[in-house]
Amino acid sequence: MRKLLLISFSLICFSCGQSNSEFGGMGFVKPEAPAVIKRTSKYKDIAFRLDTLFSKMSSNGFNGAVIVAKDGEVIYQKAFGYADKKNNIPVSDTTSFQLASVSKVITATAVMTLVERGLIKLDDTFASYFPEFPYTTITIKELLAHRSGLPNYLYFLNDYVTAKDKILTNAEMFQLMVEKKPPLYLKPNYAFNYCNTNYALLALLIEKVSHKTFSNYLREEIFLPLGMKHSGTILSLDIFEKSISKPYDNRWKIIEREASDYIVGDKSIFSTPYDMFLFSEALYQGKLLNPETQALAYTALSREKKLSNYGLGWRMKDFKNDEKKEVFHNGWWHGYRTAFHRRLSDKITIVVLSNQLNRSAYQTYKIYQAIDADTLFSNEADVE
Repeated sequence: MRKLLLISFSLICFSCGQSNSEFGGMGFVKPEAPAVIKRTSKYKDIAFRLDTLFSKMSSNGFNGAVIVAKDGEVIYQKAFGYADKKNNIPVSDTTSFQLASVSKVITATAVMTLVERGLIKLDDTFASYFPEFPYTTITIKELLAHRSGLPNYLYFLNDYVTAKDKILTNAEMFQLMVEKKPPLYLKPNYAFNYCNTNYALLALLIEKVSHKTFSNYLREEIFLPLGMKHSGTILSLDIFEKSISKPYDNRWKIIEREASDYIVGDKSIFSTPYDMFLFSEALYQGKLLNPETQALAYTALSREKKLSNYGLGWRMKDFKNDEKKEVFHNGWWHGYRTAFHRRLSDKITIVVLSNQLNRSAYQTYKIYQAIDADTLFSNEADVE
């Protein structure tokens, strides 16, 4: 059986060119793509265990795609089930999934590129960029770390965000927020409070500072330079293309889009496991953000959280243990369940993207068990 698996086990790797030319018309240095990905057979036992794991997960309802890599080498990549059940279109390596809240790591990274370029300071207030913003003391850092105390727009704008056949933009959400002035949920920087509003506002900040749309900034400064050919936002992609997976409930019923789908930054970025692997590698290799900036992003900022924590766009587990420290984000939006996990010490990347309601996408502890064999990791909570 192992021989058959090794015969069938083949992955496609893309070599990405490197360039130091200026990019995007702002005098920015184009980030280099990750180095050519290594391919060996030294991880064949891990690949066998992973295939056994995902075959079982698939038989129990997992529908989606996965990639697992270590130190720049893809160990395992496979697709399962349907991107479009009605038209019998299978998930493939180039099928794009809505990342849900995994989008936040990309938004946060985009903000940090502007911090590195001296265009944003973390201790600046959001109101210093948007004077009409009614909460004058909230900083960029507090937005990134979910310590702003702001209420979630999905709740205080419920009548707007749930409307069918309507597009609600970030700018419209912001203007409604200015007009309604919903009360803060917590005093700014008092405690961690996960809130989508923070990242919808950060998308507006990126636009304000870069003089580009959020979609174009990601495309020109991250996706194209890194070779992320199948990534974009709901505003830049044709979401009815065959390459875009459809969202389903657990009975294969399409989950219809609503007005809030078109608010970006907190969600609504689409990508593939391989593209997210390239993104992860660019971080590991210091091609997108320098090591000092990444260390800041991976610093626990909520002391009241003891077992897990949050930095600047990243959740953290085992954050006090350099050997086990994991930075990650999960996502849940409509039919999509997503997981993007990275163990820093040995440069592990795990990407699990699903377009059907099934919590198995979050069971990354089982993937770590397959990688580490006899080393047991505690179960990961089903959090965004």
